[in-house]
Order: sequence, then C-alpha cells, then structure tokens
Amino acid sequence: MRTGSIILAAGLSKRMNSATPKVIHPLLGKPLLSYSIEAAKAASDVPPVVVVGYAGDKVMEAIHAEVQYAFQNEQLGTAHAVMMAEPLLKGTVDQILITSADMPLVSANTLRELVKIQSLHDGPMSLVSILTNDSRGFGRIIRDRSGNARAIIEEKVATPEQLTINEFNAGIYCVKSEWLWDALKKVKKSPVGEFFLTDLLEIAVQANEKVSILQLENVEEAIGINNRVHFAEVEKIMRRQINEKFMLSGVTMIDPDLVYIDPTVEIGRDSVIYPDSYLRGNTKIGENCTIGPGTIIEDSSIGNDCRILKSVLEGAELEDHVEMGPFCRLRSGAHLASHVHMGNFGEVKKSYLGKGTKMGHFSYIGDATIGENVNIGAGTITCNYDGEKKNKTVIGDETFIGSDTMLVAPVNIGKNAVTGAGAVVTRDVGDGEKVVGVPAHVIKNKKDEEKEDDKSRKG
Repeated sequence: MRTGSIILAAGLSKRMNSATPKVIHPLLGKPLLSYSIEAAKAASDVPPVVVVGYAGDKVMEAIHAEVQYAFQNEQLGTAHAVMMAEPLLKGTVDQILITSADMPLVSANTLRELVKIQSLHDGPMSLVSILTNDSRGFGRIIRDRSGNARAIIEEKVATPEQLTINEFNAGIYCVKSEWLWDALKKVKKSPVGEFFLTDLLEIAVQANEKVSILQLENVEEAIGINNRVHFAEVEKIMRRQINEKFMLSGVTMIDPDLVYIDPTVEIGRDSVIYPDSYLRGNTKIGENCTIGPGTIIEDSSIGNDCRILKSVLEGAELEDHVEMGPFCRLRSGAHLASHVHMGNFGEVKKSYLGKGTKMGHFSYIGDATIGENVNIGAGTITCNYDGEKKNKTVIGDETFIGSDTMLVAPVNIGKNAVTGAGAVVTRDVGDGEKVVGVPAHVIKNKKDEEKEDDKSRKG
C-alpha cells in the first residue's frame, strides 16, 4: 500500500494573539509545523502535503523541508481543508494519513501503527482515540452497544449527555484514498458553518463500512497547541523526554527540570549538565564535560574533558581539555585549541587560540591568530576595527602579553616576545623582542638578556 499524508496548517491562530502564524512559532528551536512534517515523512511514501491558508507565504518561507503545499483560501473547516489536497494526491497513493500541524508530540511510531492497522482491514478509514477526563476541545467518539464506533460529535455541538463521554477523537486519521475524495463531497455544513472532517466516520457507518480505532496509551501525544499556555505545556513535556533520553545514555543532570536542550543537540557520556544551562541548535558536546551552571551554548562544538562555567558560546569550537569561565563569551568563529584556559570576563570573536594558551581575565580577542602557550594578561585588547574595516592580529608561540596591552591591528607579534604592562603596540614585534610604552618600542630582546645573564654568571 502506497501512503501519502496531509498536514492541516491553515488555521487563523486567533488564540495565539500574534502576528506570526502559530504553526511557525518556535518550539525547542524549530518551527512547530516541522515536528508534524518529520513524523508524517517517517510514515509516508511521498512528501507530505501541507495545507496552508492564513499567512501561507510566511509558513512556506519558514519551512525548508521537502513538502508539497495546498492552499485553503477560505476557512471552511477541516473537511474543506483536506479537499484542497485532492489535486496533489488523487490517483498517486492508496491511503492517506491526515494530521494537524499543532500536534508536535505525535510520534512517527504512532503514525506507522495507524498505517499498518488501515492496511490490514477492509474498512475505508482508521483513526486514533484517547481516554481521558480532559477534553481539550476534542470531539467525543460515540459507540454502539457492541462497542463499534458510530459517530464523532464535536464539542461545539455536543449535548449535555454526550459531554460526559471520555473517549475522544485525537484528530489523526488514515483513509483509503479513493473513498476519501468521494466521502468529502458528502460532508454537510455544520450548525457553526464549517465542514467537519469528523463526519467521515458517520458517512462510513451509514454505508455499513467498518472503522478501526487505535487507542493511544500515551495520552500526551494527542496534546494540541492553541495558545501560549499550551506551548509552554508541550515544551515542558518535550524537554523532559529529551533529558530522560540523555540521562539514560550516560549524561548526568543535577536538576533536569532546569536544563533546556534542543532536540538537535548531541552530548557524550559521563558529561554533567548543571542547572540553568541552555544547549541550542547544532551543538555537540563530547565526553566527560562539565557544563554550567548558568551556561548558554548555541551551534557550537565542544571536545572531551571540557569545563564551561557561567559562559555564553555562539558558533564556537573547543578542542579537548579546555577550561573557561565564569562570565566568558565566545562569539562566532572562536576556536580554542586543547588545554586553553579562559578566566572570567573574557571575550573571543573570530579568533584561534593555540594549544595551552592562557587568557586570564577582562580581555578581548577579535580577528586574531594566537600561537601555543601564549600568556594573555588581564585587560589585553586587540584593537581590530579602524573605523572602516576589521584587521588581523597574529601572535607567535610562547609569547607573553602583559596586562592592559593594546594590540592595534594589523600587527604581528613574534615568537617568545614580551609586551610590558600598558603597552600600546602599533608596529610588528620580532621574535624574542621586548616592547614597552606608548607607543611601544623595543628595549631588549631575549637573546641579549641571555648574553648578559651569561656574562654576569661568568663574572
């Protein structure tokens, strides 16, 4: 059986009270709609059809997945929305999954199970139900005395007696394709002026067709998002699931309720995540690291055995055995080699710090390449912007940069060089040279000092 899918994403999102369509509001770093697309793709044989309406151009601009789009220009209900996908799917698939863009917790496994159920029975449709005491606006499933489903009654039109039913339609369907397009034409306008997709069940029953129901064990999967309160509720559930997955794979979390991790993040075993840490985007953290507390890491790569305390990293790369913090910031393009140490209130942007280099505190390094085992004294600044463009600083291995040194780029500092405290370096410094003053000037190089030391020892 060849399976297609339709995702309903054309709602007006009135309860969000937002200029941004609900389906592209971010949820753990991704548009809400993207979760439904991923689940549908895992259970379908062709790209999903996303039915858009309100602000459809914004939705299409935000979604980069391989999908097809259908347009519902008038908001006439869910059955009408599904009809908009007919030109794209009719005659191309045997059965069709129908889901909603505002249900990000629905798993691919649930959709695959629903597809399997529909494939194995003769009836025209299968659907998902939940047993709960919280209706959340879902329609009630009406069964006969034999337990067969007879109808779905929307909450808007349910009688007081029907409102006592606790089996709800989750709004997830798998339907035979040929039957679907004919059945949609039989759906009548409801008392509230909409064409409800739920009427398909009653249409099937009236034709003496069988409808199968998959009852969800995990009721949370059926939670839909209508407002920002629901967003927070669902995000908390997703964060719990993500954190549990990491802990079961060998990651320690001191307080999982206060750790915020996007689903795209990777963390190695034996790493420890402290509270108030945010790990976002395409972030990878190695083994045996300590992150936090109070740390934000976004789109960054962290090696093994790193220690990051109360710091912010954005588009940075750390090799193994790096220590930094508290209150450090690594901006895009920062690359710290192994065994680099950064103290408090340091900032690095678009720069490479070589193996074993130490950057104590209160310093800014931008557009620089720094060698191995360099000491960067407190208050060191690379003056990389001349008012028109950014300029580069290069510092050689084993160099000592004194406190409050101003490195006015473009400038090159040689190997084993020394700058005195408060030096303003405006010209290149050769290997082994020592410079002091404003502007900095050479007073002695290390070779001369060694010669003098030899003379004094011989004398």
